[in-house]
Amino acid sequence: MSPTQPLPLVIATRESRLALWQAEHVQALLRARGHSVSLLGMTTQGDQILDRSLSKVGGKGLFVKELEVALEEGRAHIAVHSLKDVPMELPEGFALACVMEREDPRDAFVSPHYASLDALPQGAVVGTSSLRRQVLLQALRPDLKIEPLRGNLDTRLRKLDDGQYDAIVLAAAGLKRLGLQDRIRTEFATTDMLPAAGQGALGIEIRSDRQDLMAALAPLAHQETWLTVTAERAVSRAMGGSCSMPLAAHGRLVQGTLHLDAAWGDPDGSAPLVHASASAPVATLADADALGIAIAARLRAGGARASHPVTG
Repeated sequence: MSPTQPLPLVIATRESRLALWQAEHVQALLRARGHSVSLLGMTTQGDQILDRSLSKVGGKGLFVKELEVALEEGRAHIAVHSLKDVPMELPEGFALACVMEREDPRDAFVSPHYASLDALPQGAVVGTSSLRRQVLLQALRPDLKIEPLRGNLDTRLRKLDDGQYDAIVLAAAGLKRLGLQDRIRTEFATTDMLPAAGQGALGIEIRSDRQDLMAALAPLAHQETWLTVTAERAVSRAMGGSCSMPLAAHGRLVQGTLHLDAAWGDPDGSAPLVHASASAPVATLADADALGIAIAARLRAGGARASHPVTG
């Protein structure tokens, strides 16, 4: 089949408003290239389990498993994911075919009453179920009370507006994609709140034997983003990265040199944060992967403990 031949495609997607925006964004880009594209909306285990943190019920892979089943059964051809929700190791038979240009990778401070984290009163309640955000927030403000916050983006904002929290921390990318940037009081500097690996980027997953899909998706790929997130995800993979380990990794590619920062936190809060940074020329995904692995080694040398990936 010619790579340029139009294909009939079905995109598997979660049904939250943000997930549908992401799938419709990809749908529009593919339609503009002559493909016939429809959506298959699905509810995942991650969407259904809202009373426990992801680290306790199987990790972020719960957001992608059902979509992978749809790919395996042929009910869909591609799945669009927030890359930070994609496990570091894909199951056999699946491939990450495309990483698209990144939106803002930073975390956003959202509050109806306070302009910034520094403005919060002593002992204020901040909502997040991310262990990464929890340990970074506690390093900045040990006095804060960090409470779990699950649900899709609209649900989290509603809980904030109902007065359950003084502030919440969300990915800036999701708010901006849905036109909710006015809810952002301030964006955290990456030096204060280092983002999660892949945060703000979209990844497209396919069956690894579908070379025709790989070719069809190639025009949507953004090489700078792909190189950067490959290094970030390599840090996480080398550390056994999962929702059960507070780990941050963020890279910036400047004139062919990738500057990569990472931070590890103790889930029990008994050990201090461990930081590591390095820079290297990066031209290939293998180069990026090697830099990420090197950063993970530096984290371990500094006292960070690798974990086994969450399964289930």
